[in-house]
Amino acid sequence: MLIRKICMIGDFAVGKTSLVSRYVHSTFSEQYLTTVGVKVDSRILELASGDQLKLVLWDIAGSDALSSVERTYLQGAAGYLLVSDSTRRNTFDTAIDLQNQAEQILGPKPFVMLMNKTDLAQEQDLDQDKVSALQGRGWKMLQTSAKLGSGVEEAFAALGERL
Repeated sequence: MLIRKICMIGDFAVGKTSLVSRYVHSTFSEQYLTTVGVKVDSRILELASGDQLKLVLWDIAGSDALSSVERTYLQGAAGYLLVSDSTRRNTFDTAIDLQNQAEQILGPKPFVMLMNKTDLAQEQDLDQDKVSALQGRGWKMLQTSAKLGSGVEEAFAALGERL
């Protein structure tokens, strides 16, 4: 079985921990708890080829820039999930900045960008032109809701297939 380290990166309160909790434990909590440092979890993913891939998920504390400690957490990652909050446009811009920083640290690695909290449909604040422009550059972008579970399995599977 292949084992791959995956990092969850994004701004504060975008839902990184909730996405991991939904994916690994099929749970969601309304209570917000800030991640301090990093939390590590894992789950085995069955790829379309029939192969199994163990994803070791590093849920890194939210930030709008990677500190020296967070840069250390990224070391050895095979890929990452960028997470933004679809109701807070600034977190989308932060995710783009974090992707640039991650690429400087890791070099080109597979990643998928998630626009989380789509269950809050009336509060959506996405710049569709930016989304389209990034998709045109080859970025894989998915909408997710950790609360409802929509798009979560697909998000981790999409990254797993890119690995």
